[in-house]
Amino acid sequence: MSDAIRPEDTQATFCATLVDEWVRGGVTDAVVSPGSRSTPMALALAADERIAVHVHHDERAAGFVALGLGLASGRPAVVLTTSGTAAVELHPAVVEAHQASVPVVVITADRPPELHHVGAPQTVDQVRLFGDAARWFTDPGVPDAVSAGTWRSLAARSIAEATTGPRGPGPVHVNLAFREPLVGRVGALPEGRPHGAPWHTTEGRRAAVDRFGTARLTELLDADRGVIVAGGGAGDPAVVLSLAAATGWPVLADPRSGCRIPEPGVIAAFDAILRHESTAAALRPDVVLRLGEPPASKVLGQWLAASGATEVAVDAHGRWFDAARTAAHVLHADPAAAGQALIHLVGGRTESNAAWTGSWARAEAAAQEAIDTVLARHEAPTEPGIARAVAAALPPGSTLVVSSSMPVRDLEWFAAPRTDLRVLANRGANGIDGVVSTGVGAALAARSSGAATAVLIGDVALLHDTNALLGLADRGVDLTIVVVDNDGGGIFSFLPQATTLAGDRFEQLFGTPHGVDLTLLAAAHGLMTVEPAGGADVDTAVRASVGAGGSRLVRIRTDRTDNVAIHDKIHAAVATALAALR
Repeated sequence: MSDAIRPEDTQATFCATLVDEWVRGGVTDAVVSPGSRSTPMALALAADERIAVHVHHDERAAGFVALGLGLASGRPAVVLTTSGTAAVELHPAVVEAHQASVPVVVITADRPPELHHVGAPQTVDQVRLFGDAARWFTDPGVPDAVSAGTWRSLAARSIAEATTGPRGPGPVHVNLAFREPLVGRVGALPEGRPHGAPWHTTEGRRAAVDRFGTARLTELLDADRGVIVAGGGAGDPAVVLSLAAATGWPVLADPRSGCRIPEPGVIAAFDAILRHESTAAALRPDVVLRLGEPPASKVLGQWLAASGATEVAVDAHGRWFDAARTAAHVLHADPAAAGQALIHLVGGRTESNAAWTGSWARAEAAAQEAIDTVLARHEAPTEPGIARAVAAALPPGSTLVVSSSMPVRDLEWFAAPRTDLRVLANRGANGIDGVVSTGVGAALAARSSGAATAVLIGDVALLHDTNALLGLADRGVDLTIVVVDNDGGGIFSFLPQATTLAGDRFEQLFGTPHGVDLTLLAAAHGLMTVEPAGGADVDTAVRASVGAGGSRLVRIRTDRTDNVAIHDKIHAAVATALAALR
């Protein structure tokens, strides 16, 4: 490239090169928030027809939309902001992507060096803005023709670091300084690899199972009383269930694992079962194989920690999931590959675990029947019933994005086994921020397949992310947002604060009623709202909303005090049913 080329043309060509290389690396979507300093990159993204550009007014929401795209597709999406506080707004999504190992390419436009530290507007220190949450950070400076030979490497490395870097998948941060004028003409791009190949290809580093010690694994697998705890990222459900069949161990299946299907040995009601003290004691395991992320159930976590069992924790991305510090062995490996290796090791085992698995199966059947019986007695919608109904109502192939706080727990505790439902949640940092935006991203990722997407969320979490509704009606996605509206923070009613504080103080600091009419809020964004009157109507409302297509709200009103009571009734009914088995 010639030094005579105008600086703005160099910037335009630089951005077009990065976009071309990102496409070569598998990027299909970009989320762009409007701003001036990001103009060169925004124009380059919009000009490439291979990239679907989703414009979002709010940077905080845009970050979570990109996260949802990556969470649902496994491909990194690009998210672009202008400089200053716009870039800072991405931090919550970056933290979630970091802790949940979701690939995202974060592009923040910046002012050139001469505008820093002199009071220039929209200028903050964006160097390593996201700290250790970013898998990789680069600040290449204002583009110039001399560095053209590095442009493709920069873009390709950003994809590699976001997907197969040494710390596993996650967010990368590319901080790009641009000088005015910001609109230029794209020149000839630096030549890329032949046949559209990316400039760099990499492979992740995952431990081979045989490095863990075949003899040690074989000894552990000889135990009759074992359980497999399958969480998000547990690997191929078929492999997990094959391993369960080979070992004779039950699978305690989090909905996010994909393993909660109606198969022998799959235990969905583990939280309710383990609340019954004598049953929990009778089912104490000798070995626990934990695959992927831990479920939300505190009861399960406490039971595992107190069991004294030998625990093996397996995660693909090198994350250390051991809050109780009881894992004897931590294996950083692809759970599917680990499962196949373990199946091979079990190989010729002939002893039967019929009594062990039978005890779990009877407990599961009794618990599921008790849950159904209690919920059938309540005509009004209940939060456990809502979670159970939503999980059952969605058509095969659907994706359900579930919010942290009570929805993820109710889904985990009360959703019955079913096939062909993918459950996603922001359980990296376990926050309630950005849930609707994450659902929007998941729905955008599903557009080509025509599969439905739903969000199960509480009212406070929805209010945290109302800007996700901006432009939603015109995005061309099928998204049903099921909001449990109990006018406040329902999860706090289960905590000691609810019974130890005066009622008005509890409401002020924890119950926090907001009084917002969510139907009017949805209408302000052009969204229709359906409000089922009874518990039996929830299934119908969800099916109708999904069947109609487009985006809409299903608002279900509940009472926080009644919600605690219905949870207690379910647990008591399950305990009675389990006691009858003894």
